[in-house]
Amino acid sequence: MEPTLPHPRPLLRTAILCGTVAGFLCICWVLFLYLTDNNPYGPKRTLADFFTPIAAVSAQLLLRRYYVPEGPGLWRSIAVGVLTAVVTAAVAAAGMYVFSRLTGSALIAEHLVEAKKMLEASKALYTKEANGLQQYQATLRNLATTAAEFAQDEFVKKLLLGVVLSIPGGVFLRK
Repeated sequence: MEPTLPHPRPLLRTAILCGTVAGFLCICWVLFLYLTDNNPYGPKRTLADFFTPIAAVSAQLLLRRYYVPEGPGLWRSIAVGVLTAVVTAAVAAAGMYVFSRLTGSALIAEHLVEAKKMLEASKALYTKEANGLQQYQATLRNLATTAAEFAQDEFVKKLLLGVVLSIPGGVFLRK
């Protein structure tokens, strides 16, 4: 199966292109939240998690143009989706780390106050469940408090969602 376009390593090229663009979109979303006086660490930040699977599926669609008429096949299609998710997660996490370091700990402290208020408001829901108090305490204990923890959280969320949704995308877009 030879590529129809004269690009070496179309899988790697497509994954890096789509992953980098999606990662920068995630960074832009955090900056948008910050500049519009919203909490860039709060729940609205999770809306950027959907850029990763969109980028993975887009990369799988773009890879198809290199392998005409047979298609890239199952493994190449899944690989480009997973690699795109890894690149997106890495770029977004690096951006979150730099953002957190540049804005300082005061913004993180404001976020922690807001997050603890939200958790306190939902404490009644936790206590209704089995082991709810332990879950509540674990959630409170696991709140990110440093730039590195926010970057790690960003990386894990983007990677998990991207990989999980790129596998079915690769199955359907293999031909």
